[in-house]
Amino acid sequence: MGLVRPARRPTGPGRPDVEGATPKWWTEPAVYAEDAILDYPQSGERFRGRPTIAAQRGGHPARRHFTVLRVVGSGDLRVSECVITYDAVPTYSVSIMEFAGPEVVHETQWFADPFAAPEWRAALGESIPAREVAGP
Repeated sequence: MGLVRPARRPTGPGRPDVEGATPKWWTEPAVYAEDAILDYPQSGERFRGRPTIAAQRGGHPARRHFTVLRVVGSGDLRVSECVITYDAVPTYSVSIMEFAGPEVVHETQWFADPFAAPEWRAALGESIPAREVAGP
């Protein structure tokens, strides 16, 4: 497994604000295969085809800021861990991306809101070191 090193990417009209390592799907919709699939298992949605995925990515009504924490993988599989801030509210995201050559053919994206640890686990766990997550 390889780790993609962080790099700052400038933003512009129609692009989300991205910090950290920038997966190809954030830079250009063209990285998706023409018949690519994007799945959101939690909502049961499937988006088919590059134009539909580009419209779905570009049509979000919230102000979004992305912090890519890491991208790992090998061969034709990559997994990214991100914090996506929607109108100043952070949500954690994991994306599983399958490639055929240079193009994404299938992506599955999972989302989770932060939550407080229950007291019954307090003696078992420790705090994860703070991660710098930039805001809007």
